[in-house]
Amino acid sequence: MGLLDSLGSPSEWPLLKQVRRADLSAQGNVAYSRRTQTLTSRTADADEVVASVCPYCAVGCAQLVYKKDDRIIDIEGDPDSPISRGRLCPKGAATFQLVTGAHRLHHVLHRPPHGTEWEVIPLERAMDMVAERVAKTRDDTWESETGGKAVRRTLGFAHLGGATLDNEENYLIKKLFTALGAIQIENQARI
Repeated sequence: MGLLDSLGSPSEWPLLKQVRRADLSAQGNVAYSRRTQTLTSRTADADEVVASVCPYCAVGCAQLVYKKDDRIIDIEGDPDSPISRGRLCPKGAATFQLVTGAHRLHHVLHRPPHGTEWEVIPLERAMDMVAERVAKTRDDTWESETGGKAVRRTLGFAHLGGATLDNEENYLIKKLFTALGAIQIENQARI
């Protein structure tokens, strides 16, 4: 069925009904067609609605995650939230794309030194590689004292967090990097 078929006969077309009834604002039922009367919300057939919180910043805007057949079909702002009252910023409104986008990778890629191609490696191997490099860098750049003062630090690595980290993750990252001796710890959300 094409668009014109769904509108019915020309006498039923919304624009002609609007002119015929002198409804210049088109706020009445003249703007409806058979097709628009059958439209429903994309969340109407959800099996489950789960309350959540936007992952991007520390504001904590509430979200409603709509699921059907164990798959996310939409994410919207929660109108009952006293914080955001159903509103989401552009990043929060794009959360659906973050979690369901076809561009999202579901495996670890690694390009070895001097390599020209990415290779898929197991997550466990990638975690071990990161841990080994952090430990080596910390050991190689450790400063116990500078100018006669005890500093117990490393300037060999730093941390710059992103806006998708929540408060709890930032808290744990700060604790971890401080325990490792890093002093350059910042977050993109503050910059």
